[in-house]
Amino acid sequence: MNDNIIEILLEKVKLLQNAIKIEELLKGYSPDKKFVVYFDNYKFLLRVGAIESYQKKKAEYQLLNQMIKFNVQSSQPIDIGMIDEFDYCYTIYSYIEGTDAKEVIHTLTPKEQYRIGVKAGTQLSRMHLYKAPSTINTWYDRAMEKHYRYLDAYRNSGIKIENDEKISTFIEKNKHYLKHRPNSFQHDDYHLGNIIVKNKKFAGIIDFNNFDWGDPFHDFVKVALFQRELSIPFSIGQIEGYFDNNIPKEFWMLYSIYAAMVIFSSVVWSLRFAPDQLDGMISRLYVLLEDHKYFDTLKPKWY
Repeated sequence: MNDNIIEILLEKVKLLQNAIKIEELLKGYSPDKKFVVYFDNYKFLLRVGAIESYQKKKAEYQLLNQMIKFNVQSSQPIDIGMIDEFDYCYTIYSYIEGTDAKEVIHTLTPKEQYRIGVKAGTQLSRMHLYKAPSTINTWYDRAMEKHYRYLDAYRNSGIKIENDEKISTFIEKNKHYLKHRPNSFQHDDYHLGNIIVKNKKFAGIIDFNNFDWGDPFHDFVKVALFQRELSIPFSIGQIEGYFDNNIPKEFWMLYSIYAAMVIFSSVVWSLRFAPDQLDGMISRLYVLLEDHKYFDTLKPKWY
């Protein structure tokens, strides 16, 4: 990406012309460049990506307009556009003040962690009110096709997870539970790194750029993989807040199936995108497997 991208945008995008400072944000795995744009008494988040990603960004932009209708505390869309001659597109969002929860969760009391988790769960339940377009194929077909693709890639990866056949058999035996599941909005990256906390309270959710459609319960897979490692009180709060303390009996079965599927997809993802983090990911997967006694139990032992 052109090093002069900021100068180009300042010239082309009127909204940015009164900025007093622009700072690059270096977090996350997105190929976009991200910047915080400072004005006298407010900030914007600016994302710049390849022009090929414009349609996906436009869908995300429209989606965030919908989130406002469901009272979701997320960034508000402000502007979107293309700089054709430089093959860039950009989006501008309101900036949510605070720190990502991953950085501060360990400094909070268990009660504070739980309370933030409850709010995160309530917010997630609001997001899931947004139904998928009718053109989207069934969740069962898409989820299983993706699973088999990851399973094949895992089997060809040279990495071996203990009892992997037992895990894949558990999925195969219970895959019928995915039939007739609703097709709703999925944040698809709902974890502490994308939750903003301010003054020990939930302040908002960011990074909708991986959004998808399907079973809303699939959005809990990051609880099994990342959340429980950083904060069990938060994880419990997220589940109880989502269901308003009334967890349906099918939840733990679906939660377990998605946790089992993530064993294979995480190995493949790590090899492709973060090979230096593979050892850490595999340790995390063994914790997940112990939590479920290799899926002899559905409810994880930390709950």
